[in-house]
Amino acid sequence: MTMERSELKAALEAIIYAADEPATMEQLAKTVGAEKAEVRAALEELTALYATDERGIEIRQVAGGYKFYTKAQHHDAVRRFIKSLQRPLRLTVPALETLAVIAYKQPVTLPEIQEIRGVDCTGVVQTLLERHLVTTAGRKQVMGRPILYRTTKEFLMRFGLNDVDELPSLKEFEQLARAALGADAGVEEFEAAAGAAGEAGEESARSEGERPATPRPEGELL
Repeated sequence: MTMERSELKAALEAIIYAADEPATMEQLAKTVGAEKAEVRAALEELTALYATDERGIEIRQVAGGYKFYTKAQHHDAVRRFIKSLQRPLRLTVPALETLAVIAYKQPVTLPEIQEIRGVDCTGVVQTLLERHLVTTAGRKQVMGRPILYRTTKEFLMRFGLNDVDELPSLKEFEQLARAALGADAGVEEFEAAAGAAGEAGEESARSEGERPATPRPEGELL
């Protein structure tokens, strides 16, 4: 049964609101029984509706799907409210530095991470795995076949990114990490490790004929 456009938008709005993770185009089209082109057009109208100043939330494309987020201009108010309810997920400085290395060098092995950071990162990587911010990505085809690590969909959601190509500058990443993850990171300590990760990533990109990741648009995730 074909839905009227207003009914379709209302259904999509309800699904995206109820979904724990970003709802993909395929999921939405299958659920409402409509063609992807029709769903896409309805989503564009719905997104435009929430983009007005009268709304405190918006619909964003993140991690390959659609999800509701609070608007940047209201983040301070929302943070104050959330902090009044519970403590945020926190990361130590070593964990945040290691996450930066993985984000900008991925896929990367534990020996490569440790070479960049100069310390044993086994326990820190395990913590990031348990927090679902990184995951394994097969094994590198070199002697010993070490495990490769990359960031996860949870990482993309935490930072409001659609994919890793939208990774921001290292300075922006440091600011977003402290806001999104509640890390009490020292700026100088973080930038030293993140800078090393960025330089390694750019060198790898040059050697493979690839471009380093480009900065994403402004905006942050709560």
